Amino acid sequence: MYPNLYYAFKDLFGVEWRFLTFINSFGFFVALSFIAAAVVLTRELKRKAGQGLLPYTEMEITVGKPATPSELGLNFLLGFLLGYKILALFVMNHAATDDPQAFIFSTIGSWPAGIGLGLLFAGLKWWEKNKQKLAKPEKRVLRIWPHDRVGEMTILALVFGLIGAKLFNAFETWDSFIQDPAGSLFSAEGLTFYGGLICAAIAIWWYAKKHNIGFWHLNDAAAPALMLAYGIGRIGCQVSGDGDWGIVNKLKKPFSFMPDWMWSYTYPHNVAKEGVPIPGDLDKYHYVLPEGVFPTPFYETIACLILFFILWSFRKKLKVSGTLFALYLMFNGIERFLVEKIRVNTRLNIFGFQPTQAEVISTLLFLAGLTLWILLNRKDKLRKAAH
Repeated sequence: MYPNLYYAFKDLFGVEWRFLTFINSFGFFVALSFIAAAVVLTRELKRKAGQGLLPYTEMEITVGKPATPSELGLNFLLGFLLGYKILALFVMNHAATDDPQAFIFSTIGSWPAGIGLGLLFAGLKWWEKNKQKLAKPEKRVLRIWPHDRVGEMTILALVFGLIGAKLFNAFETWDSFIQDPAGSLFSAEGLTFYGGLICAAIAIWWYAKKHNIGFWHLNDAAAPALMLAYGIGRIGCQVSGDGDWGIVNKLKKPFSFMPDWMWSYTYPHNVAKEGVPIPGDLDKYHYVLPEGVFPTPFYETIACLILFFILWSFRKKLKVSGTLFALYLMFNGIERFLVEKIRVNTRLNIFGFQPTQAEVISTLLFLAGLTLWILLNRKDKLRKAAH
């Protein structure tokens, strides 16, 4: 397992670059998943705009003005925060930054690095605005297309996705959360996908409504992107060993050519620090599971990549807006419901049944997708009949 990129580079290339310990493997793949989703979403929104399905909005801006005190102050604050925390990881004593995640969520930081980077950011902003300054500032009208807003939507989805993932994880692991609420909410581990999906969806719905972006067209454009992002994100779960694995697997391997880790894996050096200590290993992540388990994150990656290509192939064939998103909801629900059968998870107690939180939500997502599919197609048929 590779808790951070230092372990990956050490194992794969034989180099020991300490600065790579600051890059969490799970976070690295989450970042890649958001980038991939943004690329796919941008491409789809451009295609739909070209078909006349998504109109632009106009925004009036004033160009030629010098930097305002609020702009300089905001850039200084951003630079200060990055310097105080991120740059500090590289310049402060190794003992203070040995645990990057704990360091980021602490009050410790480098004041000189923060002030220096803050002044640099403010200076660059002043220079940029001064270079564009006009003798007489003028107003211009810009056309803003939905695909021009992908960056804002991605950041919005990231922020609210992480908040939702943390909140839902707290409900899913309630006993642990009660014992240490702050540690549970602010730790680098413990994220529930469906919580992130639901909260991010609400935030994007609000954003789309505010900027007059066709909601169902946006959902259809996002469907393949969401499936791809989930598949890539699960690579991070597998690589880091974040505890999102399956139940103990004592079954015989079905194919001799299949590597052992694809069927049953013990997740040595997992970031969750679960299992038993590895004899003689003094590493911080010196744990390994006593028995092999199903590597469910790997299975989900494969399943989601296949489903992504299926959704991608249907994106031009489904003519009723919203039905591709409905298909995504059904695929997502089925995939997650099935993997829950071999995955370790906290179970609820509902009227004598003991489903996991993910099983409940995945069932609701499937039913929502099926209902949406029926209603949208029925509405389209009635519209055509009326004409």
